[in-house]
Amino acid sequence: MDADPQDATHANVDLSVDVGGLRLKNPVLVASGTWGWGQEYARLVDPGLLGGLVTKAVTLHPREGNPPPRTAETPSGLLNSIGLANIGVGRFIEEKLPDLARLDTAVIVNVAGSDAEEYIEVVRRLEGRAGIDALEINISCPNVRRGGMAFGTDPQVVHDLLSAIRSVTGRFLMAKLSPNVTDIAAIAISAAEAGVDALSLINTLVGMAIDVNSWRPALSTVTGGLSGPAIRPVALAAVWKTAQSVSLPIIGMGGIRSAFDAVQFLLAGARAIQVGTANFIDPQTPLKIIAGLKEYCARRGLGSVNDLVGRFRHE
Repeated sequence: MDADPQDATHANVDLSVDVGGLRLKNPVLVASGTWGWGQEYARLVDPGLLGGLVTKAVTLHPREGNPPPRTAETPSGLLNSIGLANIGVGRFIEEKLPDLARLDTAVIVNVAGSDAEEYIEVVRRLEGRAGIDALEINISCPNVRRGGMAFGTDPQVVHDLLSAIRSVTGRFLMAKLSPNVTDIAAIAISAAEAGVDALSLINTLVGMAIDVNSWRPALSTVTGGLSGPAIRPVALAAVWKTAQSVSLPIIGMGGIRSAFDAVQFLLAGARAIQVGTANFIDPQTPLKIIAGLKEYCARRGLGSVNDLVGRFRHE
């Protein structure tokens, strides 16, 4: 499904999307933790061709992350237990944000913390800084001992945290939701009531692997987050269920490797998608998806990729 850039029919397809006021040149973003700070992939992929870039998680203070081993391959997936390793918000502002601000794409900063005060302080320090189009509030990481997923599994906690963050910023806010809950729709409703502008889902599923030679865990933390094609059906169901429950725009992710995968998420109700683990396999994946979406729409006689959103028929 790679489109010929010279094809006039494909050129007539509009890939621009509006995610609740966040305007993107196309619906394909790269997910947090899979594109570093933006410069790491720049010699392989022009960031200006993307709909948007989500940074690594940013916390108040630098974090070394979990000890190795912290990644392990599984059939059709990847387990990771990175532990939100990052340089901290101060160095991020000084060292990384100037380069990000020069990119011709939407820049979304992923924000994480161990407690509500840390989330709020990171957001406060980012307030007023140029070059940031949105904040993605990570309430769903399963790879840290404190914070992360602990905030994303209880509707009341989700509401209280996001409301507190909303009160200190006027920026576009996205809440990144966890699939490791009984009812993701209930979490989404709480996030919507707290005043966020959009939702991104899903984060990784909790998983583990055991080394049968040593009888030891494959990850130092025993369990970690499972990503990749193995979780795509779970992610797709979560996006569809959430889209039936809230009116907020959704950015879908989870095992997306092709334009056909992306189309499924759009049909289920997502307005845009994020590519994550596939970036490690082929850095060109996001560009191939962008070209494939244009070709798919042209073949279906659609003038805009927005014509796919929520068109899934299930009755």
